[in-house]
Amino acid sequence: MEAIYIPQLAKAPEQTETVDIQDYLPGLETLTPVQGQVRVVHRGNYLEVSGQAETIVTLTCDRCLQQYNHRLALEASELIWLEEEVEETDETLAEREVAFADLVENLSPNGYFHPGEWLYEQLCLEIPQRQLCSQQCSGIQPQDDQTTSPLVDRRWASLEALKGNLLN
Repeated sequence: MEAIYIPQLAKAPEQTETVDIQDYLPGLETLTPVQGQVRVVHRGNYLEVSGQAETIVTLTCDRCLQQYNHRLALEASELIWLEEEVEETDETLAEREVAFADLVENLSPNGYFHPGEWLYEQLCLEIPQRQLCSQQCSGIQPQDDQTTSPLVDRRWASLEALKGNLLN
């Protein structure tokens, strides 16, 4: 998936570029190729990015450890500000105060936007944190073996014999 050069996007018709996706994304293991579309609009000092995509991933149930398939469906939008990165004046500072405005995504106005990376990040955010194969999953069930005798650690055999002698 090709990166979009931001100054070239500003000169595109309607300052918009749409990327159709039907491919596997590097770093994201999926059963089917990611199918969807990412639309990037240059709005002067920010990019308006929106996308729809879907794919199927294999997850492991947190309760029973069985693998199951899960459909990821994504419909996301994000504003990415275009501004030059401010250089740090004192790199020896271990702590620095972060302004609320610094907590938003930003890119250089003369840089590139990578739709594949953006889509990868959005799909990773869609993976459920609590992975259950079904709501009725009861987890791993212990086996009830009434026929087996309790296991005795042979290292305690001498102490068990001494205990038997003291009680008699």
